[in-house]
Amino acid sequence: MVSAPPPPAPTRAVTTTTTTTTAPVATQAVVVGNTAYVTSAPVVSTVVITQAPPALQQEVVIAQPSAQHVWLAGYWTWRNDRYEWMAGHWELPPNSGAVWVTPRWEQQGNAYKFTEGYWN
Repeated sequence: MVSAPPPPAPTRAVTTTTTTTTAPVATQAVVVGNTAYVTSAPVVSTVVITQAPPALQQEVVIAQPSAQHVWLAGYWTWRNDRYEWMAGHWELPPNSGAVWVTPRWEQQGNAYKFTEGYWN
C-alpha cells in the first residue's frame, strides 16, 4: 500500500516595504568632544501577510532595574517566513518625555499588517 504525499505547504503572500515614520519623534543631541550627534526619525518596516498572528504569550515581568526603566511587552514579529516571539524586556527611554508606541498587528481585509514599535 502506498500512502499519498503530504499536502503542499500553504502559500503566504508577503510584502515588505520600508518607510520613514511620519509620527513625531523626539530628537536628542549627544555631545562628544566638540561634535554633536543628533538622532533622527527611525526607519520603520511594514510587513503585510495573509496568516493571522498567534495569540500573545504570557510573560513573567522580572524586577524593574530602576525607576526610569519602562517594560516593553513581548510581541509576535515576522522573520524568515514565519512568526517569531520577541520577549518583553525593560528598557531605558531615550529621554525623560519619551513614550513607547507598542508594535501592533492590524487586520486589513484578508491580510495582517505589522507596524514596529518606537519611542515617540
